[in-house]
Amino acid sequence: MLTPWRAAGQRSKPARKDWDKRLAALPADKRSEFERRMRGDLPGALNTAVRTVKEKLAKEPKEIATRTACEFALESIIPAVPEMVGGSADLTGSNNTRIKSMTPMTAQDYSGRYIHYGVREHGMAAAMNGMALHRGIIPYSGTFLVFADYCRPAIRLAALMGERVIHVMTHDSIGLGEDGPTHQPVEHLAALRAIPNLNVFRPCDAVETLECWQLALEARGTPSVLALTRQNLPQLRLDHEERNRCAAGAYEIVPADGMAMVSIFATGSEVTIAVEARKFLREKGVSARIVSVPCFELFLASAEDTRRAVIGDAPVKVGVEAAVRQGWDAIIGSDGAFVGMSDFGASAPYKELYKYFGITAEKVAEAAMKKLGKK
Repeated sequence: MLTPWRAAGQRSKPARKDWDKRLAALPADKRSEFERRMRGDLPGALNTAVRTVKEKLAKEPKEIATRTACEFALESIIPAVPEMVGGSADLTGSNNTRIKSMTPMTAQDYSGRYIHYGVREHGMAAAMNGMALHRGIIPYSGTFLVFADYCRPAIRLAALMGERVIHVMTHDSIGLGEDGPTHQPVEHLAALRAIPNLNVFRPCDAVETLECWQLALEARGTPSVLALTRQNLPQLRLDHEERNRCAAGAYEIVPADGMAMVSIFATGSEVTIAVEARKFLREKGVSARIVSVPCFELFLASAEDTRRAVIGDAPVKVGVEAAVRQGWDAIIGSDGAFVGMSDFGASAPYKELYKYFGITAEKVAEAAMKKLGKK
C-alpha cells in the first residue's frame, strides 16, 4: 500500500507548490489573516465585541427570549469573527441564527456565510464536523433541542475528535408551549451532558447568552450546545462586569440575606423562578441564595475547593430545571430536593404548563421548607 500512497503524493506535488506560491504572493496582512484562521486563533475583535454588547445590556436591559438574545449577540460577534459560518435546519426564523448582514450560500454563489440545510439535522451536524476538520472555519447551526437526537451521532464524533462545532438548540423545554410533548425536550439536556468533552450551555438571560457564546468560541477542542428559550426572560445580570462569570460553570447570582439556610441551583429560564422563590422564603424568615448553573461541564471540571465554595454549606439544597433530574445529584447531592420533570410534557401556553407540572416559585419554596422541616 505504501507505493500507491507515495505515487499519489507525487501527483499532487505540483498543485501543492502552486498553492504555496499563491499564498506567498498574498499581501502580508491577508496572509497573516489566513494563517490565523487556519491555526484556529480567535481575532482580538471578539473581546471588544463582547465588551461592547455587555455595555449596551448594562445601559438598556432586555427582557427577551435567550434565542433572541442569541441573535442580539451574533449581530456583534459575527462581524468580529469572519470565519464563522452559520446555518439552520429549516428553522431559521425560529432559531434566530441568521443576522441581517448575512447572505445565504447557494449553488451559484459560495460567498455567503449562511447555509439553509433543509430538514436534515444529522446531515447538517455532520457537514459542520467536516468544515471544522478542514480548518479555517468555525461552523454553527440551529435547530430545536428536541431534535438533538438526530444530531447526536455527529455531535458525539465532534466531541470524540475535539472539534470546535457550535449547535444552537432553541425551544429548550416545556416552555415552548403549544407544540406539545413531541417537541418539548425533557431528557435531552441529561443525554447531551452524558457525552464526554461536550459543553452544554443553558443561559438564564441576555448577558449569560453572550458569555456562553464567547466560551463556545474559545473552546478550541470542544464542541458546544447552546440550549435557548422560546419564552421571554428578564435580564437578571445588571452588572457591568468584564469578567465572564459563566466561565466558572456555576456562580452565585443572588446572595443570601445573612447566613443561607437554603441554596437554590437553577439553569436557564428556571433561574428566574428560583429568584422569585427566594422572595417567598424570605417572607417565611428563611434566607436563601441563588446559584446559576449555565454549564455543568465547566463547573464539574473546576477545582474541588472552587466547587465547594459555589455549592456552599447551606443545610438545604434545591435544584430547579424543566427537565429530568439525571445528573443533578453531582451538585445538590442525592438527598437534595429537585423541582423539574419526571414525565413528558403537554400542550398548553407555557405559563399554564409550568403551573401544571409544579415548576413554580411557590413549589420551589415549598420543597425547600419541606426539607427544613417547616410549613
